[in-house]
Amino acid sequence: MKNARTHHGFTLIEVMIVVAIVGLLAAIAYPSYKDSVLKGRRAQGRTALAELMQQEERYMTQNNCYLKFTNTSGTVSATTCAGGTSSSVPFKTYSGDNASNPAYRLSAKECTVASGNTNTTLDLKSCVMLEAAPTQTDSDAGVLQLNSFGQKTCTGSKPQLCWP
Repeated sequence: MKNARTHHGFTLIEVMIVVAIVGLLAAIAYPSYKDSVLKGRRAQGRTALAELMQQEERYMTQNNCYLKFTNTSGTVSATTCAGGTSSSVPFKTYSGDNASNPAYRLSAKECTVASGNTNTTLDLKSCVMLEAAPTQTDSDAGVLQLNSFGQKTCTGSKPQLCWP
């Protein structure tokens, strides 16, 4: 009777085939995952703009003008109707639940309306432009914008992705 050895385990070729298959699946899945995350963040930014517009409208009814503010890297500064400045804003100035790492930073400024070959800036008693600037690169959508007239725009290369 022969003393047959039985080998247990995998050959190098079998392991390399598995690694190649896993690599191929990862190459296909990762871009789809990134796109899904960006879509979710855009939806979060649109929601934050809609909520901010409601708060600005409430502020308008109480103060007879909209509140102008900027949010640069988490530092917020506001300009009141009387022209005074403040470092506090009674609104949420970021999207999501985490102020230290938001998907978008929100700001409000005067509207600019194109009339012929010139642009006219409206005062804060008649119009406000809200902007949601992404904290991570999103060249397809760029900065999401919503004004008090209900016009929705963005600065990205694919505006159809901004407000579906």
